[in-house]
Amino acid sequence: MRPAVTAVGPVIDRISADTGIPLALLGSLSTIVLITWAIVSPFAHGFGRRLGLGGAVLAAMCLLAVGALVRSIPGSSVWLWIGTALIGVALAVGNVLLPAVIKRDFPLRVPMMMGLYSAILGGAGAVASGLAVPIADVTGDPAAGWRLALLVTGAALAPFALFAWWRVTRHERQAATASGARRLGIWRDPVAWQVAAYMGVQSTTFYVLVTWIATMSVDTGRSPALAGVDVMVYQIFSLVGSLAVALLMRGRGSRLTPGMLPVLGIIGIAGLMVWPDGIGLWVVPLGVFSGLSLGVSLTLMADRARDHTASSALSGMSQSVGYAIAAIGPALFGAVHALTGSWTISLVILLVSMTLQGAVGFFAGRDRFVLER
Repeated sequence: MRPAVTAVGPVIDRISADTGIPLALLGSLSTIVLITWAIVSPFAHGFGRRLGLGGAVLAAMCLLAVGALVRSIPGSSVWLWIGTALIGVALAVGNVLLPAVIKRDFPLRVPMMMGLYSAILGGAGAVASGLAVPIADVTGDPAAGWRLALLVTGAALAPFALFAWWRVTRHERQAATASGARRLGIWRDPVAWQVAAYMGVQSTTFYVLVTWIATMSVDTGRSPALAGVDVMVYQIFSLVGSLAVALLMRGRGSRLTPGMLPVLGIIGIAGLMVWPDGIGLWVVPLGVFSGLSLGVSLTLMADRARDHTASSALSGMSQSVGYAIAAIGPALFGAVHALTGSWTISLVILLVSMTLQGAVGFFAGRDRFVLER
């Protein structure tokens, strides 16, 4: 799921040069995905109830492959936007339902399996970021290069993923469904809103950074290929952070980690402000912070629910609200930079986001459950 999004940042300059679309507007590609997630996520829970969790995820992966193909159609740039929207719909369903799958299948090992899940997301995204520019260079044609890069990174694994998921879910039977009242009740639950706010602020940081790290890196004088490596390193260390979720979310750590975690991210952003030429260094703590933040957010969606049905409802609600918040980030970050010519001023947005994440985290980390009031 992740490569379809993360490969865009390293080739965003080439997309702009080929299509004539300003960089600030191309930052809206990430915004389109996030807005799509905000709109579609509340419906993913019902989609999973009708098709079963396995069937719904399988359908979403088919749509993801179609979106990657459409996005790479040569000619009019309208295909770029349409394909991105299709990818957004597909990922919204996967984002919501996979935490519920983990809650259902691994109820006693949620932090470990959620960390592994988010680590695989980060690892796949890191590889896509690192390969995007080299793949684009293969053709020698700027117009065809970025399209090939997005096609290969976004769709190459789709046939294997579709077959594997079909194999493990083909015997799945639809489980009992939750009542409409229960699903609607999630929107009135204060614990759900705490998880949603946490999801929103941590997602803002990730999607701003994965969209703009490469451009910030190039502005320091690094080559486009090395800038792609910076994005890859960022995501490799997000993998490291994801794998640490199970360790940090044990015992008392499950209460303290959500609130204390942003300190690591603030160190990385402060470093970028003081010494931007050291971006190759600062992506390390930022990557660890992002991986941990995603893993903790997904774990909260499972741990704040009593069963996988409530987890699915919470996941849909919190990701809808969360991505609506996060959708503002990449476009706002790019617009502030375009207006001021300064990355430092734009980075203040992330400092605010991380501070809010810490504040919300102390409430979301409490041992409370949704739909019990």
